[in-house]
Amino acid sequence: MYPGIMIAGTGSGSGKTTICIAILAALKKRGLDIAAFKCGPDYIDPMYHRKVLGIPSHNLDPFFCDEAGLKRVYSEAMERTKAKLAVVEGVMGYYDGIGIEGKASCYDVSRACGLPVILVINGRGMASSAGAIIRGFKTYKENNNICGVIFNNVSENAYKILENVAASENVCCLGYLPNNKEYEIGSRHLGLLTADEAVDIDRKTERLADDAIEYLKLDELISLAETQTVNHTEGDSTLQTNRIGSECRQDTFALNSQSDETKRKVRLAVARDEAFSFIYEENLEMLEGLGCELIYFSPIKDREIPQNADGLYIPGGYPEIHANELEANESMRESIRNAVESGLPTIAECGGFMYLHDDIEGKKMAGVIEGSVHGSKRPVRFGYGTMSSEKDTLLLAAGESMRVHEFHYYDSDAPGSDYTSVKAGNGNVQRCAYATDTMYAGFPHIYLPGAPRAAKRFVEAMRIKK
Repeated sequence: MYPGIMIAGTGSGSGKTTICIAILAALKKRGLDIAAFKCGPDYIDPMYHRKVLGIPSHNLDPFFCDEAGLKRVYSEAMERTKAKLAVVEGVMGYYDGIGIEGKASCYDVSRACGLPVILVINGRGMASSAGAIIRGFKTYKENNNICGVIFNNVSENAYKILENVAASENVCCLGYLPNNKEYEIGSRHLGLLTADEAVDIDRKTERLADDAIEYLKLDELISLAETQTVNHTEGDSTLQTNRIGSECRQDTFALNSQSDETKRKVRLAVARDEAFSFIYEENLEMLEGLGCELIYFSPIKDREIPQNADGLYIPGGYPEIHANELEANESMRESIRNAVESGLPTIAECGGFMYLHDDIEGKKMAGVIEGSVHGSKRPVRFGYGTMSSEKDTLLLAAGESMRVHEFHYYDSDAPGSDYTSVKAGNGNVQRCAYATDTMYAGFPHIYLPGAPRAAKRFVEAMRIKK
């Protein structure tokens, strides 16, 4: 495997993203070829990685992919970016995942990809108690790969104490970042502002790079990534098996050896702008590998979808924030409505699904789905799930299923009922989404590398349309 390091946290809010951006910016400033990854189903943090490095960041999610699938995503991304070192940002706390067992956690990703782990601790108002945190994380599970710590939000004097505390627990201390309001990015209901929305992000990134060079032990971090021997999952059952995930890239490779007719290019129109930006890079790469030419367009700025499109993909995002602009672009709304209703193979997930409704809180949208979208004070149907079909549809044949996730503060009075979704962790069952032989539209986000047959069905539908 390629050398890399995981930046994990004791929990959300510990400073993982700040530390990760600082390390990426500092290593890039030193001229290293770096690739970035994010654990779990996150769209916003990878945008910051991309902003810093100028290349796509990838997700490593053990709910969607088993050990082989994770290794494949990791290795292929390293090869594609020609990076020499990976920096992987964790999610929530290091052991947090599904249920009290913590399935599909950063711990699982570290074990699958053989990544040494640096634990980020918010050290404000803390001294000896940091030792209890370090010892707890080091002993909670065996073979945890935790090799060092970085303290966040502390002064130089406090760090001198904390460094000694870490040494007393036989953990390498790789420095600290001070409490600095200039680092703050800002947030909204789904988390951080996107990288394109954050104020003065270039200046903040530059400051983080300078402070990382001053306060972090970057040479030791690089050495740890390149030389540390860590524990892998080979031969044990720690990482939950997901057979679909392990098949994903094999299906893509098999396609490359098939007939010219099978490899014939199709044009996929992909919505990508301020309103629609939540899309996995791996989804795009897999669709390209299956023969799609990706044509990007903006439902806010363009007048219609790209001409001669064989398919349409409207991902998640923040249509509610840009509802005025989306409503004002009447020609685009009409173009999308006509395309979908005429049978253009279409995926519209979460924010894209919201856009297909008659309206979002009174603002007119595409009008494909007769219903309204309204806001909620708390997340709606939050978390991972497995979505199944009882009939043949665009993405799933009768009896097939795929793993999905949801995270949204908006709901619909017409959420659809063509699929059955079972929530991971609690087993709650609900009906969801609209699914025909030419359309998937629903709140659940999809991860195509974990559902290769769904990706192939979508592309095959585009070829039939063509």
